[in-house]
Amino acid sequence: MTNESLRNQVEISRRFILKTASAAVSLPLLDQLLSPAFAKPTVSASPRRLIYLYFPNGVAEGTWHPKKVGHDGKLLELNSWMSPLEPFKDDLTIPTNLWMPEGDGHVEGPPNWLTGKGYVGEHSRAAGVSVDQVAAEAIGDQTLLPSLELSLQGQGFFSNSLPRNAISWNRQGVPLPREVEPRAVFDRMFRPPSGGATTAGVLDEVRDQARRLRKQVSRQDQHRIDEYFQSIRALEKRIEFANRRSHEMSADQTLTDMFTPPAPGIPAEHEEYVRQMLDLIVLALQSDATRVVTFMLDHGQSNRYFNFIDGVKGTWHALSHYRDASGRTDDDDGKTRWRSTKEKRAMYAKVNRWHHRQLAYLLAKLKSIQEPDGRTLLDNSLIVYGSSLGDGDTHGNEDLPTLIAGRGGGTIEAGSQIRSRRPVDMASLHLTMLQSTGINARRFGTANRPLSLS
Repeated sequence: MTNESLRNQVEISRRFILKTASAAVSLPLLDQLLSPAFAKPTVSASPRRLIYLYFPNGVAEGTWHPKKVGHDGKLLELNSWMSPLEPFKDDLTIPTNLWMPEGDGHVEGPPNWLTGKGYVGEHSRAAGVSVDQVAAEAIGDQTLLPSLELSLQGQGFFSNSLPRNAISWNRQGVPLPREVEPRAVFDRMFRPPSGGATTAGVLDEVRDQARRLRKQVSRQDQHRIDEYFQSIRALEKRIEFANRRSHEMSADQTLTDMFTPPAPGIPAEHEEYVRQMLDLIVLALQSDATRVVTFMLDHGQSNRYFNFIDGVKGTWHALSHYRDASGRTDDDDGKTRWRSTKEKRAMYAKVNRWHHRQLAYLLAKLKSIQEPDGRTLLDNSLIVYGSSLGDGDTHGNEDLPTLIAGRGGGTIEAGSQIRSRRPVDMASLHLTMLQSTGINARRFGTANRPLSLS
């Protein structure tokens, strides 16, 4: 082969990006490096990812712990309220007795959840940096985005409350801005800032490059690229449809006062909204656009109505105070009544089960994607899913509902409940997450010892 042909041959890297003036598509990690200098393909370890998913208002007492656990801690059967996660119990780790020593509740809870340092109200600052930003500082220079901060658009009286709406904080104690519109997140990942407006889909913009690329990679990588492109195209179409639908509903004058019309860009159906954001997380991790993600499923005192769930009425926060069914407390909307505390508690648990189903949707997506090292995207991730409240009615900060999904690239085992007799600082879990992601951290927040997950 001549030097000229060597220069003309394109070397395919695992970080290959298709670029035009108005689109930039990062490819998923490829398992083969086809270089003119090497006849034999090479495979390297896939990166580890760290994801935190936050839900507000805690859980009802008795609805979190598994139904059956072996003597060795192995998860044998989850309870009925967590049943959507049953197919993934071997991928889960459920620690017990976690608590936050420096703050809880609806106000101090969200800032403390990832910082371990609480919230300084008089200065409107977090008292420490959040764990996701520590990770972003260590590994964020290896990706397009150091980290990705997402949230659903909050609903209820406290939708504009700073501490209730932030879990990611920098070293100055300032919250990082959150993206709430799927289209904005999509464009941030696939549209360069200087690209300008365009009506073409991102894949239309890079079609010719993609065709040339497919000719230079293995069949396995061709399948990986095709699958990835199909996901991008499908999500782009869903976002466009949801945008049209949200505009229609915003103009609908027949909506009741129990439903807040979605803002432009926010899908009208709540489950579609959640799943678009989850799909964006999958694409971000799959393309290696980022390795650090936080996602708030609502602000820390959400008053969102979940009347679309069969058998549920009332707002999320009102339902969390399930020991009073009168409908006359300060937390109720003044319109909804319940027949008994048992009924109200069951509705509260149904809301949490609905969110477990959304988590199961995410885990299924991650588990379906195989990476070059032979593991799945779920295997190479650590997903912490939980709340800054324990029992929602008592506002307790003890025994916080928390689970971990994934194996961090084989750094932790899964499929078990980690039992602790004494309260364990939540910050110790964050320290474990950092170390499992390959970050040399000795202490974090109020913890100087990691939580053992085996």
